[in-house]
Amino acid sequence: MLPMLRDSALFFREFCSRFETTGSIVPSSRFLARAITRPLSLRGPGPIRVLECGPGTGAFTDEIVGYLKPDDVFDVVELNSSFVRLLKRRLAGDGRWRAIRDRIAIHQLPLEKFEPCAPYDYVVSGLPHINFSEKVVAEILACYLRLLKPGGTLSYFEYMYIRLIRRTITLWIDGKRIRGVDALMKAHLRQHRVRRDSILLNCPPAWVQHLTQADGSVARLPAAATNR
Repeated sequence: MLPMLRDSALFFREFCSRFETTGSIVPSSRFLARAITRPLSLRGPGPIRVLECGPGTGAFTDEIVGYLKPDDVFDVVELNSSFVRLLKRRLAGDGRWRAIRDRIAIHQLPLEKFEPCAPYDYVVSGLPHINFSEKVVAEILACYLRLLKPGGTLSYFEYMYIRLIRRTITLWIDGKRIRGVDALMKAHLRQHRVRRDSILLNCPPAWVQHLTQADGSVARLPAAATNR
């Protein structure tokens, strides 16, 4: 319980000081973490490459760790130095994380500057797209596709109706930015989405979007009950 409270306090501090890159007051719930990592539960027996973008305090990371096998590769990209320090402390002190320390690498840099040696079978993102400029969102979406193998799975989340709500209540200048981001995200989803899960047991409730390369083939995810 104490580590969870510390993580929540850190998340709130970062939200207050760096809202544009944090995007939430509290870490994601375990229900959201399970939904966004569900494609990993369908993995085959062979080695895989996994990338997590914007892990924050590691709510999704903790789920990913449980799916990793000895020959897998797991890269984590996080720009926020406070979150990077927390992730490294957890890698040193959490028994489950220490067990996979030879397979995980934490990179502190913008996703757009990340240049791995090979693309990934699974990309999981916690980046708050709605907070960024159109230019940055376009670059991030392009990065997702560059970093994902054909037939691989990209999973990210967004809070329910957040783009509609922000578009409705913001001033003209920011509303123009959000309309542009909204158009980019809708086009990306139309072209690449496999399915969407609704997660009500999260603060705020969220949609998990699962996508793939347009010219790749990926197994359809089985239907899941809301909040699973």
